[in-house]
Amino acid sequence: MEQEQKQKTNKKFALIVSVILVIGIIYGGYKFMHSLAHEETDDAQLEANMTPIIPHVSGYIDKVLVSDNDIVKKGDTLLIIDNTDYLIQLKQAEANVTAAQSGLAVSEASIGSYAANSNAANAQANSASLTIETAKIKLWRAQNDFKRYENLFKNHSITEQQYEQALAAKQEAEKQLEILQTQQKARASQSNAASHQTTISKKQVTVAEAQIKLAEAQLSAAVQNLNYTYVTAPIDGQLASVKVQSGQFVQPGQSLFYLVNTKDKWVVANFKETQLEKMTVGQKVSITVDAYPDFEFEGIVSNFSPATGSKFSLLPPDNATGNFVKTVQRLPVKIDFTKNNDAEQFKKLRSGMNVYVDVHLD
Repeated sequence: MEQEQKQKTNKKFALIVSVILVIGIIYGGYKFMHSLAHEETDDAQLEANMTPIIPHVSGYIDKVLVSDNDIVKKGDTLLIIDNTDYLIQLKQAEANVTAAQSGLAVSEASIGSYAANSNAANAQANSASLTIETAKIKLWRAQNDFKRYENLFKNHSITEQQYEQALAAKQEAEKQLEILQTQQKARASQSNAASHQTTISKKQVTVAEAQIKLAEAQLSAAVQNLNYTYVTAPIDGQLASVKVQSGQFVQPGQSLFYLVNTKDKWVVANFKETQLEKMTVGQKVSITVDAYPDFEFEGIVSNFSPATGSKFSLLPPDNATGNFVKTVQRLPVKIDFTKNNDAEQFKKLRSGMNVYVDVHLD
């Protein structure tokens, strides 16, 4: 009896081992066939654009209008910076524009005044030229008369008084011509000065116009800075942890918190270099998220990284040091989701979640 029972037990054990072996062979065959048409990895994470909220101007926060994990739309106001200083700067810029415009008006008026003075000086100079020509004629006549009276006086044909009158007339004509020539030089100098002043006034107008442009640019900057006191959302998305509060001082370039783009998501899968032989852009990918294992997402291979992950590390390995140990490298591969995925399930995905990807090789 005992021997028969042992034989039955041995048969059961052999049957179990045979079943396990058959299942193992079937599973091994399936995995082998599957590996010929698939490449898989669990070294993959969900990614999304995370936009830092950075103020353009410095100041104390007046109000914070959002809280942790709020969903916002592009253009929504997130926080307000105290604008007292920027209102003052705006008023100063407006006053500078008004002053510059007044300066231009004064310069333009000066041009008209100096132009009139220049024209008057030119007219006086022309008049003086005509008067000098008349004086030259009078001098020529007086000189000729003097020569005749001088010859007559030598012949005792005229009296000494007549001779002296001719001499006085000649000298008077000479002095008159000298005075007119001096006046002409003075009027020419005045004309040149008036013309030069007109040129200067025109340049002052150019400077005044430049001052207006500068003041208007400063005004535009003041308006822009005032608008920057309202910090708004640059995209649609969901806020991360909002760790700012009223009264806190912020500066330009300071990252306050992050806004995550919830519409554009993708997967970065780190495949071993030995898995890349048959992988190409456009291949279909099955994606399973660890948080939702019962639901499968669809994606496609988008592109391959230009270098392995180790090359982008803070301290990349230096194989020339003599301590070389060959390790399999991993290359980041970007996988985009297709439009065939369930919208409600897609909304549940969060950046940083672990996923399992299965690339269907062509």
